Amino acid sequence: MRATAAVAALAGSLALGALAAPAAQAATKPPALDLSFGKGTVNGGKPVVVSTGSAKTTVKVTFTAKHGKNVDVFDGSVDMVVGLYRGTDVDNAARNLWSGGISCAEPSSTSLSCTTKITVPASKLSNADASTGWKLFLGGIAWNGQNPDKADDSKISTVEQQKAATATLQRASKLTVNAAPEPVKKNKTITVTGALTRANWDTDKYAGYTKQSVKLQFKKKGTSTYKTLKTVTTDSKGNLRTTTKATADGYFRYSFAGTSTTPAVSAAGDYVDVK
Repeated sequence: MRATAAVAALAGSLALGALAAPAAQAATKPPALDLSFGKGTVNGGKPVVVSTGSAKTTVKVTFTAKHGKNVDVFDGSVDMVVGLYRGTDVDNAARNLWSGGISCAEPSSTSLSCTTKITVPASKLSNADASTGWKLFLGGIAWNGQNPDKADDSKISTVEQQKAATATLQRASKLTVNAAPEPVKKNKTITVTGALTRANWDTDKYAGYTKQSVKLQFKKKGTSTYKTLKTVTTDSKGNLRTTTKATADGYFRYSFAGTSTTPAVSAAGDYVDVK
C-alpha cells in the first residue's frame, strides 16, 4: 500500500488537523474512519544525523495500526500519510517532511504492521532544525467512493495522530588529530592538534564547533582500549591544541561525547613511534 501524491498534498494543505475537512465544507459529516494508530518509531529511536550540501539521509519509520472490518488499506479506498514535523502540531510546523511508499503487513484481520521511509535532505534544513523537537505524524483518509485526485474534502473520512513518536535531528560532526613530532624520544613532550567541526545547514559547509570539551586519549601499542589523558576545550574556530609526554608507542586521538544537536565522534588514532 502506498500514499498517493494527492494524499501528501492534502495533508500539507488542510488546516486545524492536517486531515480534517474544512468547517465550511462539512455540512454533511461523513462517517468516522475506523482506523487507529499505535506505537511508532523513527530511525530505531536513534538520532538522525545529516551532513551538508546535496547529502540526503533516509530514515526508516515503523508503526502499528488497528482497523475495523470495513476498512481496507490494500484496495485503494483508504490511504495513509506519514510525516515528520517540528512544531506544536503539523499545521503550525516550522518544517515538515513527508514519506514515500508505505508497506503494511497484516498480523491479524484487524491489525497492521507498517514501514515507510522519509528522506531528510540537508539542503532543506536550517540550523534551527537541529533539535529534539521533531514528531511523527500518522494519518488516514477514506475516499468513500471518490476519485482521490478529484475528491470533495467534505465527503472524506479521516483520522490522525499528531505525536506518534519523537525524533532528533543532528548536525553531522568531524574530528581530526595530529601528534608531532614523530618519531619522538621517550618522555619527551609532543604536541597534539586537531579540529572539531560540524555541519552548518545555513551555509552548506562544515564549521568549527567552539567552546566544546574534547578528551585527549591514548591507546598503547598491543592493547585495545583508549584511556583518557586530559580534557581540552576547542577554541573560537573549533581547533584543539595541547601537549603531553610520549611514554610508549601507541595511538593518540581526540574524542567528543556529543550534544543534543551534534553527534559524538572520535578521530582516527594517530600513531607515534617512541624511541
